[in-house]
Amino acid sequence: MRRRIRDRAYAPTRRDSLNSEKNLKLIKFRHAGRIDYGQLSPEGLITVLKHSPFEEPVAATSRILRLMDVETMVPTVDHPRVFGVGFNYRSHILETGRELPEIPPIFMKPDTALIAHGGQIVHPTSSEVVHYEAELVAVMGRRAHRVKRSQALSHVLGYTCGNDVSERVIQRKEMAMGLMTIGKGFDTFAPIGPWIETDVDPSRLTMRGFLNGKLVQECETSDLLFGVDALVEYLSASITLMPGDLIMTGTPAGIGALRPGDVFEVEIDGVGALRNAVVAEPGTN
Repeated sequence: MRRRIRDRAYAPTRRDSLNSEKNLKLIKFRHAGRIDYGQLSPEGLITVLKHSPFEEPVAATSRILRLMDVETMVPTVDHPRVFGVGFNYRSHILETGRELPEIPPIFMKPDTALIAHGGQIVHPTSSEVVHYEAELVAVMGRRAHRVKRSQALSHVLGYTCGNDVSERVIQRKEMAMGLMTIGKGFDTFAPIGPWIETDVDPSRLTMRGFLNGKLVQECETSDLLFGVDALVEYLSASITLMPGDLIMTGTPAGIGALRPGDVFEVEIDGVGALRNAVVAEPGTN
């Protein structure tokens, strides 16, 4: 199925080498049975890249495709690591009645949870409470090992939209034991996309979440307790971050339930809009 996306942000004019361009809108897609990366223009045209933007130098081919003719994919490498951050917006922490954490509460989602813009979130038959969580996602572009905060953002390729879908009944039981794994890790519980925007300030963005067209979450990323730079510094002090790794930075106040038939959209000004429908889990063997 073709996935149509409205493109509203700037992308530079195509040229043989894109290295000199700072502002890029990078997309991963499938077309005619082939998976490629490309640079997206305001007119909805994709200049196909010679190879992944996680390799250097980034260079263009002469192939041009239309966005409406391709299937968008999660804009990262195959099998990335997905890091999540709990309780990272002051508004959300106050909403839950908790104290501000001293360090980022980190968890991980499996790559089998990833789905792209337009993909379907599967609501597990056994689940009672499944919630949406609109999030800004940082996409690593360079290897980062013990990176200082002042240099952290130079290791980030760009930013995209995410939805940290969560099964709350299991999550609460896990958290009582100091864990947070299965409740966050169901298949399809990490919608991310639709593309990577390389030139935005992650501390100065407006993010909104819409449930069936109704605004349910809205925040400024300046409300983040631990910004992207602090998260990269903290993670890379212990875990070497690799190109394509994803950091889901946390959700603001306003979380709520998802049910089969719902549609949830994450919109971040200057970045893009991620839209996914919720479906009931099909019969299992």
